[in-house]
Amino acid sequence: MKTPEIVKRILKMSFKGLIFPVTTFVGFAIVLSFVQVLYKPSAGPTKAQRIGWQEWDLVYFGEATAQDKPRPTPNNTNGVEDTSTDWWNTPDDSQDWTGSSLPLDQWLPLQPHDTGLTEIALTRCFVDHAYGFCYPDSTPEQDSKFGKWTRVERDVQAKTSIYYLSFYYRRTRRLDVPLITDLKLLAKGEENTLPNLSEWRGVAHSVRDGVMGQPALFLWYKLGPPMSQMDLVDVEHMVTEIDILNGEGRPFYGFEKLSPPLATGRAGQSEDVHLVYRRGIKNPPRAKPLHFSHSGHFKIMQVADLHFSVSHGQCKDTDLTPCEQGDDMSLALLERTLDLERPDLVVFSGDQLNGQGTSWDPRSVLAKFAGPVIDRGIAWAAVLGNHDEDDGDLTRTELIKVMRNMPYSLVELGPSDVHGAGNYVLKVRSPDPSRTQLLTLYFLDSGSYSAGVWDWFGFTPTEYDYLRQSQIDWFLHESSLVSKLERPWHPDGGRDLGHSWRRSTQGKRRQEEQRKLLKPNAMMFYHIPIPETYSTADIDYSSNQALEIGTPAGKGSPKKNDGFFEKALLNATESEQGGREVKVVANGHVHIADNCRRVLGIWFCFNGGSSYSGYGKVGFDRRFRIFNITDWGETITTYERTEKGKLVDPIVLVGNGGPSPYDG
Repeated sequence: MKTPEIVKRILKMSFKGLIFPVTTFVGFAIVLSFVQVLYKPSAGPTKAQRIGWQEWDLVYFGEATAQDKPRPTPNNTNGVEDTSTDWWNTPDDSQDWTGSSLPLDQWLPLQPHDTGLTEIALTRCFVDHAYGFCYPDSTPEQDSKFGKWTRVERDVQAKTSIYYLSFYYRRTRRLDVPLITDLKLLAKGEENTLPNLSEWRGVAHSVRDGVMGQPALFLWYKLGPPMSQMDLVDVEHMVTEIDILNGEGRPFYGFEKLSPPLATGRAGQSEDVHLVYRRGIKNPPRAKPLHFSHSGHFKIMQVADLHFSVSHGQCKDTDLTPCEQGDDMSLALLERTLDLERPDLVVFSGDQLNGQGTSWDPRSVLAKFAGPVIDRGIAWAAVLGNHDEDDGDLTRTELIKVMRNMPYSLVELGPSDVHGAGNYVLKVRSPDPSRTQLLTLYFLDSGSYSAGVWDWFGFTPTEYDYLRQSQIDWFLHESSLVSKLERPWHPDGGRDLGHSWRRSTQGKRRQEEQRKLLKPNAMMFYHIPIPETYSTADIDYSSNQALEIGTPAGKGSPKKNDGFFEKALLNATESEQGGREVKVVANGHVHIADNCRRVLGIWFCFNGGSSYSGYGKVGFDRRFRIFNITDWGETITTYERTEKGKLVDPIVLVGNGGPSPYDG
C-alpha cells in the first residue's frame, strides 16, 4: 500500500474517533448555556417558605427590610411628580402577608394563621408532654380529614396541678370540615344552658384536673360551618389560635381572655391562669420606617431595667406610697412619660424580665412590658439584659423572636454566627424623597453571664458576659456599609418638603458652612457597660472641666474583655481622616447610675432605673433618658425625665452648643 493511502486511512479513522467527544462537548455547552443564560424560572409561590419552620419566625415576600426597600414610584400626573404623600406613609405591599403557607402541625402562636381549628383536646400526663407522651388518640383517616394533633406548648397548670396538662388541637385547610367558632368554660352540668347543644363539643378532662381545692371546669367549643360555607362574619369569628396566659397582664396582640380563669391564684404562691384565643386573621400592625421630622428632629426615649414578673411585681427601694404592685405602677409611669415626651422611637435597654424565679413564664411577661408603647403606635426596639434569660423555657434567640413579632416592633434577630441574639442596625432617614440615611442606630446583645470556673460545679454564675470578637467583626462590617454624605445635610429643594425651605435660603446656608463628606452620626445601645465606660473623662479645653454630668455609681462591667472599645468603637471612623462614627453609647444595668461621661470622644450614658420593680435607692427617682437628635442628625442633646416629671441634667453631647470634637 502506498504511503499516501496509509495517511488517508489514519486521518479518516482519527476523524471518526473525534466525532463522539466533540459532539458531546458541543451538546453539553449548549445545555449549560441554556440553563445558565436563557432559562430563568420563576420563584413561584414557595419563595416565602423555609425548610424547617421555627416558632414565631415570620417570613415576608422579598428580602429587603421596609427601611431598605426603594421608595415606591410616586404618582405622576401630566409629568409632574406627586409629593403630597410622605414616603413613609406609602403602603408597603410586603407587609400584607397571610399565613397560607404556615405549617398546620406546628404551634406558631404569633403567626397570622388563616386556617381554622377543627377539634380541641386536653390530656393529662405524669411526665412533661414535650417528651412526646400522652398525645390524643387518632387515626390516619382522622389526620387526613381534621388535621394532625398539635400541642399548645404550655403547661396549663404549671404552678397548681399535680399533673402535666396540655391542650391539643387540629387545624385544616379543607373546605368541607366544620370549624370552631366559639369557646366556653363551664362547670359540670352547666352545658345544659348552651343554646343548640348539638353544635357544641366538650373536652373530656377538667382544665383544673389535679388542682386542689378548686371545682372542676370544662372547655366546650362550638362547631360552625365549614370554610366553603362561611361568609365574612363567620371568618371573623373563626378561632385560629389558642394560648395560655399566666398572671393578670395583657395577652398578645389579637388574643382575648376566656372567662373564668382556668385556675385562681393563691396569694404569694401562684397567679391566675387564663385560656386566651384569637379569632379571625389578625396581622400585627408594623412600625413605619424611622425618619426625621420635616423640621429635622428625631427623639429617642430609653427605658431601662423594667424587671417585670408574671405577677403584678413588688415595689423596691422607693418612698412612693402607696406602691404595692411594681409592674403596674411602672406601666402607669411609662404611660405618663410617653404622653409628655411623645418620642419617635422607644428603646428598651435590657432586663425587661426580672428573672430570679419571678418571670418563670417569659411569654406572659413579654406580652405586657411594651403595652403602653404599642397602644400609642410608637415604634420600638430592644436589647436583652443579663436577667432576661434567668427563668422559663425561652432562649435568648426565642425571646428576640417573640419581641420581633409584636406590634410596632423593629427588633431583629441578627446573624446566627454572631455571639448573642439581637445584634442589628436601624437607620433613620431624611423625610424628603431622597430617604438619605442621617442617623445610624446599632443594637448589640451584651449577654448574661460568662462561664467561670465555679460554674462547672453548678454554682450560680457570678461573672457578667461581655461583647465578643464576633460582635466586633460584625459591627465593623456593618459600619463599613454605611455610605458617606455631605454634612451638614439639608433637604434638596423646598418643593420636596413643603414651605419649610427655600432654595435661596439653602444656597446661602451652604455657602456659609464648610461641608464635609462623612458618615452620619451613630448611637449604640447594649445593656452591660464595657470596662472603658469608667475610664477618665475627656477634658473640655474651653472650660478645663471634665466632660461628665449626672450621678455615677459603682462599676457594673464584666471582668473579661475582647477589646470592643479599642477594636470596634475607636476603629469605626467617620471618614479616612478620622473622627468617631459612634458618638453616644447608651447602657442600662446599673439602676442608680444616670451619668454621661465622654471617653476619647465617645459619650457613655446610663439611664438609671425606669421601674419600681427593679432595685433602686430611696431618694433617687425612677427615670427615663431622652435623646433629642436635631439639625438632621448633627446635634444630639440628652436629659432625663424623672417620675416627678422633672427634667434633669440637660446637656448637648454632640453638635451646635456642645463640646469640641475629640482631636486626640
